[in-house]
Amino acid sequence: MEKQNVTLSLPKETLRKARLLAVERNTSLSSLLVEIIEEIVAKADAYELAKERQLALMNQGFNLGTGGKATWTRDELHER
Repeated sequence: MEKQNVTLSLPKETLRKARLLAVERNTSLSSLLVEIIEEIVAKADAYELAKERQLALMNQGFNLGTGGKATWTRDELHER
């Protein structure tokens, strides 16, 4: 995969903690950030796919077993 360098501006304390976290995980700061960003992108992609599937199902509609015709009247539904 082709890579491109980017420049980030982070608060100093956040950067310090991120470096410590990378050391704890025995990885580089760059690798840690790549892992986190890839996870976020994967979740966003999965969400979009799920949303598209659900919208397609809603557009298709559900079989209510009525053949598209109501076999009752409004009054029948509201009888007590």
